[in-house]
Amino acid sequence: MEDTQTISIMGCGWLGMPLAERLVRHGYTVKGSTTTPEKVEEILMKDIQPYLLDLASEQMDKAALQDFLDTDVLVLNIPPHLRSDGGEAYMHQMHLLLKSLIQSPVSRILFVSSTSVYQDLNRTVTEEDISFTEEMEPNNMLLQAEKLFQDREDWMTTVVRFSGLVGGNRQPGRFLAGKKNVLNGDAPVNLIHLEDCLNILYSILEQQKWGKVYNACADMHPLRREFYTSSAQALGLTPPEFSDMEKTQFKLINSQKLKDDLSYTFIYPDPMAFF
Repeated sequence: MEDTQTISIMGCGWLGMPLAERLVRHGYTVKGSTTTPEKVEEILMKDIQPYLLDLASEQMDKAALQDFLDTDVLVLNIPPHLRSDGGEAYMHQMHLLLKSLIQSPVSRILFVSSTSVYQDLNRTVTEEDISFTEEMEPNNMLLQAEKLFQDREDWMTTVVRFSGLVGGNRQPGRFLAGKKNVLNGDAPVNLIHLEDCLNILYSILEQQKWGKVYNACADMHPLRREFYTSSAQALGLTPPEFSDMEKTQFKLINSQKLKDDLSYTFIYPDPMAFF
Protein backbone atom coordinates (compact mmCIF):
# COMPACT_ATOMS: atom_id res chain seq x y z
CA MET A 1 0.00 0.00 0.00
CA GLU A 2 1.26 3.46 -0.89
CA ASP A 3 1.57 5.91 2.01
CA THR A 4 -1.58 7.90 2.86
CA GLN A 5 -3.42 6.46 -0.12
CA THR A 6 -7.07 7.54 -0.42
CA ILE A 7 -9.60 5.40 -2.27
CA SER A 8 -13.04 6.61 -3.32
CA ILE A 9 -15.73 3.98 -3.93
CA MET A 10 -18.60 5.13 -6.10
CA GLY A 11 -21.49 2.88 -5.19
CA CYS A 12 -21.49 1.61 -1.58
CA GLY A 13 -23.99 -1.19 -2.03
CA TRP A 14 -23.82 -4.99 -1.98
CA LEU A 15 -20.20 -4.99 -3.16
CA GLY A 16 -18.95 -1.47 -2.48
CA MET A 17 -19.80 -1.32 1.22
CA PRO A 18 -17.95 -4.47 2.36
CA LEU A 19 -15.02 -3.47 0.13
CA ALA A 20 -14.89 -0.07 1.81
CA GLU A 21 -15.00 -1.69 5.25
CA ARG A 22 -12.13 -4.01 4.36
CA LEU A 23 -10.00 -1.13 3.06
CA VAL A 24 -10.62 0.89 6.24
CA ARG A 25 -9.50 -2.10 8.33
CA HIS A 26 -6.26 -2.20 6.32
CA GLY A 27 -5.44 1.45 6.91
CA TYR A 28 -6.73 3.16 3.79
CA THR A 29 -8.60 6.45 3.89
CA VAL A 30 -11.90 5.66 2.18
CA LYS A 31 -14.59 7.86 0.70
CA GLY A 32 -17.88 6.21 -0.20
CA SER A 33 -20.85 7.41 -2.22
CA THR A 34 -24.52 6.50 -2.09
CA THR A 35 -27.67 7.73 -3.84
CA THR A 36 -29.75 7.01 -0.71
CA PRO A 37 -29.94 9.77 1.95
CA GLU A 38 -30.79 7.24 4.68
CA LYS A 39 -27.53 5.40 4.04
CA VAL A 40 -25.22 8.36 4.71
CA GLU A 41 -25.23 7.81 8.49
CA GLU A 42 -24.54 4.07 8.06
CA ILE A 43 -21.49 4.84 5.91
CA LEU A 44 -20.23 7.42 8.41
CA MET A 45 -20.53 4.94 11.30
CA LYS A 46 -18.15 2.58 9.47
CA ASP A 47 -15.37 5.22 9.42
CA ILE A 48 -15.96 5.89 5.73
CA GLN A 49 -16.30 9.49 4.54
CA PRO A 50 -19.88 9.62 3.14
CA TYR A 51 -21.02 11.42 0.00
CA LEU A 52 -24.59 11.67 -1.27
CA LEU A 53 -24.07 11.58 -5.03
CA ASP A 54 -26.61 10.72 -7.71
CA LEU A 55 -25.23 11.18 -11.21
CA ALA A 56 -28.79 10.88 -12.56
CA SER A 57 -29.98 13.91 -10.59
CA GLU A 58 -29.86 17.43 -12.04
CA GLN A 59 -29.64 18.74 -8.46
CA MET A 60 -26.45 16.82 -7.68
CA ASP A 61 -23.89 18.81 -5.70
CA LYS A 62 -21.01 19.14 -8.18
CA ALA A 63 -18.70 20.54 -5.50
CA ALA A 64 -19.31 17.40 -3.45
CA LEU A 65 -18.49 15.28 -6.49
CA GLN A 66 -15.19 17.12 -6.97
CA ASP A 67 -14.35 16.61 -3.29
CA PHE A 68 -15.20 12.91 -3.61
CA LEU A 69 -12.85 12.72 -6.60
CA ASP A 70 -10.01 14.35 -4.65
CA THR A 71 -8.49 10.90 -4.28
CA ASP A 72 -5.74 8.61 -5.55
CA VAL A 73 -7.91 5.71 -6.73
CA LEU A 74 -11.53 5.59 -7.88
CA VAL A 75 -13.39 2.30 -7.63
CA LEU A 76 -16.23 2.75 -10.11
CA ASN A 77 -19.01 0.40 -9.09
CA ILE A 78 -22.27 1.58 -10.68
CA PRO A 79 -24.29 -1.32 -12.12
CA PRO A 80 -25.92 -0.21 -15.37
CA HIS A 81 -29.67 -0.71 -15.79
CA LEU A 82 -29.47 -1.47 -19.47
CA ARG A 83 -32.92 -3.01 -19.92
CA SER A 84 -34.91 0.14 -19.14
CA ASP A 85 -33.60 2.44 -21.87
CA GLY A 86 -30.84 0.51 -23.60
CA GLY A 87 -28.23 2.18 -21.41
CA GLU A 88 -28.61 5.78 -22.58
CA ALA A 89 -29.09 7.18 -19.06
CA TYR A 90 -26.13 5.13 -17.83
CA MET A 91 -23.86 6.49 -20.56
CA HIS A 92 -25.03 10.04 -19.81
CA GLN A 93 -23.95 9.51 -16.19
CA MET A 94 -20.58 8.08 -17.27
CA HIS A 95 -19.88 11.09 -19.50
CA LEU A 96 -20.81 13.45 -16.66
CA LEU A 97 -18.44 11.59 -14.34
CA LEU A 98 -15.70 11.68 -16.96
CA LYS A 99 -15.90 15.48 -17.16
CA SER A 100 -15.34 15.78 -13.43
CA LEU A 101 -12.60 13.15 -13.43
CA ILE A 102 -10.56 15.11 -15.97
CA GLN A 103 -10.38 17.95 -13.44
CA SER A 104 -9.42 15.64 -10.55
CA PRO A 105 -6.12 14.18 -9.25
CA VAL A 106 -7.32 10.59 -9.78
CA SER A 107 -4.48 8.53 -11.24
CA ARG A 108 -5.99 5.01 -11.08
CA ILE A 109 -9.48 3.66 -11.80
CA LEU A 110 -10.80 0.21 -10.91
CA PHE A 111 -13.85 -0.30 -13.12
CA VAL A 112 -16.30 -2.99 -11.99
CA SER A 113 -17.83 -4.47 -15.15
CA SER A 114 -19.65 -7.66 -16.13
CA THR A 115 -19.06 -10.72 -18.29
CA SER A 116 -22.46 -9.96 -19.86
CA VAL A 117 -20.38 -7.81 -22.23
CA TYR A 118 -19.40 -11.00 -24.09
CA GLN A 119 -21.40 -12.67 -26.84
CA ASP A 120 -22.81 -16.18 -26.37
CA LEU A 121 -20.15 -18.02 -28.37
CA ASN A 122 -21.12 -21.55 -27.22
CA ARG A 123 -17.58 -22.18 -25.98
CA THR A 124 -15.00 -21.05 -23.44
CA VAL A 125 -14.57 -17.26 -23.43
CA THR A 126 -11.42 -15.32 -22.51
CA GLU A 127 -10.66 -11.59 -22.34
CA GLU A 128 -9.55 -11.62 -25.99
CA ASP A 129 -13.07 -12.59 -27.07
CA ILE A 130 -14.23 -9.03 -26.51
CA SER A 131 -13.26 -8.62 -30.19
CA PHE A 132 -16.51 -10.42 -31.10
CA THR A 133 -18.53 -7.85 -29.16
CA GLU A 134 -16.60 -5.03 -30.81
CA GLU A 135 -17.39 -6.50 -34.22
CA MET A 136 -20.96 -7.75 -33.73
CA GLU A 137 -22.25 -5.20 -31.20
CA PRO A 138 -20.02 -2.10 -31.41
CA ASN A 139 -22.60 0.07 -29.61
CA ASN A 140 -22.77 -2.23 -26.57
CA MET A 141 -23.22 0.27 -23.72
CA LEU A 142 -21.12 -1.62 -21.18
CA LEU A 143 -18.27 -1.98 -23.65
CA GLN A 144 -18.50 1.73 -24.50
CA ALA A 145 -18.40 2.61 -20.79
CA GLU A 146 -15.27 0.52 -20.27
CA LYS A 147 -13.56 2.22 -23.20
CA LEU A 148 -14.57 5.65 -21.96
CA PHE A 149 -12.26 5.22 -18.96
CA GLN A 150 -9.63 2.98 -20.57
CA ASP A 151 -8.84 5.26 -23.49
CA ARG A 152 -7.32 8.09 -21.46
CA GLU A 153 -3.77 9.20 -20.73
CA ASP A 154 -4.82 11.00 -17.53
CA TRP A 155 -5.04 7.78 -15.52
CA MET A 156 -4.64 4.00 -15.73
CA THR A 157 -7.75 1.82 -15.62
CA THR A 158 -8.16 -1.82 -14.71
CA VAL A 159 -11.45 -3.47 -15.69
CA VAL A 160 -12.79 -6.46 -13.76
CA ARG A 161 -15.60 -8.31 -15.52
CA PHE A 162 -17.52 -10.20 -12.83
CA SER A 163 -19.88 -13.03 -13.66
CA GLY A 164 -23.24 -13.44 -11.88
CA LEU A 165 -22.94 -12.10 -8.33
CA VAL A 166 -23.97 -14.36 -5.47
CA GLY A 167 -23.51 -14.28 -1.68
CA GLY A 168 -24.52 -12.07 1.21
CA ASN A 169 -28.23 -11.34 0.81
CA ARG A 170 -28.20 -12.56 -2.80
CA GLN A 171 -29.40 -16.12 -2.36
CA PRO A 172 -29.52 -17.88 -5.74
CA GLY A 173 -32.23 -20.26 -4.55
CA ARG A 174 -34.70 -17.37 -4.73
CA PHE A 175 -33.78 -16.25 -8.26
CA LEU A 176 -35.84 -18.80 -10.21
CA ALA A 177 -37.80 -20.59 -7.47
CA GLY A 178 -41.25 -21.73 -8.61
CA LYS A 179 -40.86 -20.47 -12.17
CA LYS A 180 -41.95 -22.59 -15.10
CA ASN A 181 -40.68 -22.96 -18.66
CA VAL A 182 -37.27 -21.58 -17.75
CA LEU A 183 -34.94 -21.56 -20.75
CA ASN A 184 -31.37 -22.78 -21.20
CA GLY A 185 -31.43 -25.44 -18.50
CA ASP A 186 -28.46 -27.19 -20.11
CA ALA A 187 -26.29 -24.06 -20.23
CA PRO A 188 -23.33 -23.78 -17.82
CA VAL A 189 -23.65 -21.08 -15.16
CA ASN A 190 -21.06 -18.33 -14.75
CA LEU A 191 -21.15 -17.16 -11.12
CA ILE A 192 -18.88 -15.68 -8.48
CA HIS A 193 -19.24 -15.40 -4.71
CA LEU A 194 -19.10 -12.06 -2.88
CA GLU A 195 -16.05 -13.14 -0.85
CA ASP A 196 -14.10 -13.83 -4.04
CA CYS A 197 -15.19 -10.48 -5.50
CA LEU A 198 -13.84 -8.68 -2.43
CA ASN A 199 -10.58 -10.62 -2.39
CA ILE A 200 -9.99 -10.00 -6.09
CA LEU A 201 -10.60 -6.25 -5.90
CA TYR A 202 -8.43 -5.96 -2.80
CA SER A 203 -5.64 -7.97 -4.46
CA ILE A 204 -5.66 -5.68 -7.49
CA LEU A 205 -5.38 -2.61 -5.26
CA GLU A 206 -2.65 -4.12 -3.07
CA GLN A 207 -0.62 -5.50 -5.99
CA GLN A 208 -1.08 -2.33 -8.07
CA LYS A 209 -2.27 -4.25 -11.15
CA TRP A 210 -3.18 -1.35 -13.43
CA GLY A 211 -3.95 -1.19 -17.14
CA LYS A 212 -5.41 -4.71 -17.05
CA VAL A 213 -8.64 -6.47 -18.02
CA TYR A 214 -9.69 -9.52 -16.02
CA ASN A 215 -12.54 -12.00 -16.16
CA ALA A 216 -13.64 -13.07 -12.67
CA CYS A 217 -15.75 -16.21 -12.44
CA ALA A 218 -15.76 -19.36 -10.30
CA ASP A 219 -13.79 -22.25 -11.78
CA MET A 220 -16.67 -24.71 -12.02
CA HIS A 221 -19.73 -24.31 -14.26
CA PRO A 222 -22.62 -26.60 -13.27
CA LEU A 223 -25.67 -26.61 -15.53
CA ARG A 224 -28.41 -24.06 -14.81
CA ARG A 225 -30.89 -26.87 -14.27
CA GLU A 226 -28.63 -28.50 -11.68
CA PHE A 227 -27.59 -25.34 -9.88
CA TYR A 228 -30.95 -23.57 -9.55
CA THR A 229 -32.82 -26.74 -8.64
CA SER A 230 -30.37 -27.53 -5.83
CA SER A 231 -30.17 -23.94 -4.59
CA ALA A 232 -33.98 -23.66 -4.38
CA GLN A 233 -34.22 -26.98 -2.55
CA ALA A 234 -31.55 -25.83 -0.08
CA LEU A 235 -33.90 -23.00 0.97
CA GLY A 236 -36.96 -25.25 1.06
CA LEU A 237 -38.42 -23.51 -2.01
CA THR A 238 -40.13 -24.97 -5.07
CA PRO A 239 -37.50 -25.67 -7.73
CA PRO A 240 -37.92 -24.09 -11.17
CA GLU A 241 -39.12 -26.16 -14.12
CA PHE A 242 -36.94 -25.98 -17.22
CA SER A 243 -38.10 -26.26 -20.82
CA ASP A 244 -36.48 -28.80 -23.10
CA MET A 245 -34.55 -27.00 -25.84
CA GLU A 246 -33.00 -28.29 -29.03
CA LYS A 247 -30.24 -25.69 -28.91
CA THR A 248 -28.60 -24.01 -25.90
CA GLN A 249 -26.98 -20.59 -26.06
CA PHE A 250 -24.12 -20.10 -23.61
CA LYS A 251 -20.65 -18.87 -22.83
CA LEU A 252 -18.21 -20.44 -20.40
CA ILE A 253 -16.15 -17.72 -18.73
CA ASN A 254 -12.46 -18.44 -18.19
CA SER A 255 -10.56 -16.61 -15.39
CA GLN A 256 -7.10 -18.08 -15.90
CA LYS A 257 -5.51 -14.71 -16.68
CA LEU A 258 -6.66 -13.31 -13.33
CA LYS A 259 -5.50 -16.39 -11.44
CA ASP A 260 -2.07 -16.23 -13.06
CA ASP A 261 -1.56 -12.45 -12.72
CA LEU A 262 -2.74 -12.22 -9.11
CA SER A 263 -1.61 -15.69 -8.00
CA TYR A 264 -5.24 -16.05 -6.97
CA THR A 265 -7.06 -19.16 -5.77
CA PHE A 266 -10.84 -18.96 -5.52
CA ILE A 267 -12.37 -19.39 -2.06
CA TYR A 268 -15.52 -20.74 -3.72
CA PRO A 269 -14.37 -22.44 -6.95
CA ASP A 270 -17.58 -24.49 -7.20
CA PRO A 271 -20.97 -22.69 -7.23
CA MET A 272 -22.57 -25.86 -5.84
CA ALA A 273 -20.86 -24.93 -2.56
CA PHE A 274 -22.50 -21.48 -2.47
CA PHE A 275 -25.49 -22.78 -0.48
